[in-house]
Amino acid sequence: MNDISYIDRISGKEVVEKVYGKAFIKALYGASSFSKILSYLFLPIISGSNLISFLWCSFQKSRLSKSKIKPFIKTFHIDCSEFRDPVDSFNCFNDFFIRHLKQSARPILPDVNRAILPADARYLVYDNIASVDGFWVKGYKFSLEELLLNQALAKKYAAGSMVIARLAPVDYHRFHFPISCTSETPLLMPGKLYSVNPTALKKDIHILSRNKRMLTILHSDNFGDVLYIEVGATNVGSIHQTFNVGKHHAKGEEKGYFSFGGSCLILLFEPGKIQFDKDLLNASSRKIEVLGKLGQSLGTLR
Repeated sequence: MNDISYIDRISGKEVVEKVYGKAFIKALYGASSFSKILSYLFLPIISGSNLISFLWCSFQKSRLSKSKIKPFIKTFHIDCSEFRDPVDSFNCFNDFFIRHLKQSARPILPDVNRAILPADARYLVYDNIASVDGFWVKGYKFSLEELLLNQALAKKYAAGSMVIARLAPVDYHRFHFPISCTSETPLLMPGKLYSVNPTALKKDIHILSRNKRMLTILHSDNFGDVLYIEVGATNVGSIHQTFNVGKHHAKGEEKGYFSFGGSCLILLFEPGKIQFDKDLLNASSRKIEVLGKLGQSLGTLR
């Protein structure tokens, strides 16, 4: 398994990611003959079994998992000063995982003509999906029709702009609205629970259109209709929506959260609606993710 690098948006430096569960990902998604055998034997069971996901998540919600919290924080250098609640108040690992942050920890850009990053995550952006040669690997793209399960929407966004935001287990796992908008009812699309780690996605980009996911259509006055898709992943069987359908949502308002595990967000903008920030576009053209924080700029109204 090769090292995964990203650009830290604040420092501008390229950083090697410290991967949670690296041995597990390497074993199942690696290129060795041994990994291929393990993948063939066990990957369908792990990714397709609701029981395994349920048992693993049940442990993360039990008091037995509380002892994992402080070592995890220390290993991954997580800033506890941002937490809304003290570490000792978490009764299990999942309480820590779905933690709230202080409002001051993630200031929201107020400009109505500027969209924001919807979560703490590693970002790739594409100005025109139709002209991209591949997302993680050249020549490999997933089908919008398979992702959306809707021919009309796939046609509407075929030349649209796309954001892929990968949330690692170390991240704050609540996701927010990138623009001021109203919303339709989220649509659940059942699927598997493969890893969304870049090692897995480089092996099979179609994971994003096979995994369990939820699609919400956002309506806005300036950015048009935006598709907001939450993608589950290994041990993330639960995508929780906390917003009120049909209400007006302020930019930066919480939309929902993921339970334990890595996960992913995909945003689709109509063609010609958004101009992504240059640093995001430049890194994405080199297939390098940018680690950004909720509330930072995503782009401006074109």
